[in-house]
Amino acid sequence: MYARPILEYSSVTWNPYLIKDIKALESVQRRSTKRLQGMEKLTYHQRLRILELDSLELRRVRADLLFTYKLVFGLIDASLYDFFVPRFNETRRGQDYKLYFPACKTNIRRSNSFNYRVIQKWNSLPNSIDLHHLKDFINLCSTEVLLPYCKVFFI
Repeated sequence: MYARPILEYSSVTWNPYLIKDIKALESVQRRSTKRLQGMEKLTYHQRLRILELDSLELRRVRADLLFTYKLVFGLIDASLYDFFVPRFNETRRGQDYKLYFPACKTNIRRSNSFNYRVIQKWNSLPNSIDLHHLKDFINLCSTEVLLPYCKVFFI
């Protein structure tokens, strides 16, 4: 209740890239859930299932996609073109709102940037996800849909 908001605050901007960092963050929730009465001998996966919690990494993936949704549909005061090059309504596989990298003159390593992290996830969302209503998008971004996008599987 107290640690999770701190661990998730502004995760779109600081999301860890290295697996050791992802595991280190997750260890906070792992230890907290183990301290609950009756949970001492259960595995982390069992504790998450019983408590109906998602791993912190999965929650960060969901936050990235939700922020991208809000950018694409203009629900926040930021320009989509500052982050991506959109191509809408193309007849290709997947959903109709494809995003691409903007042109970059420098050769900086972007592997930890928001753009790099979210583009593949966004473009590979299945057609079954309705992108026309925010509530439907949130409901359809279930654990099963988002789990393949996690580097470390905690569930």
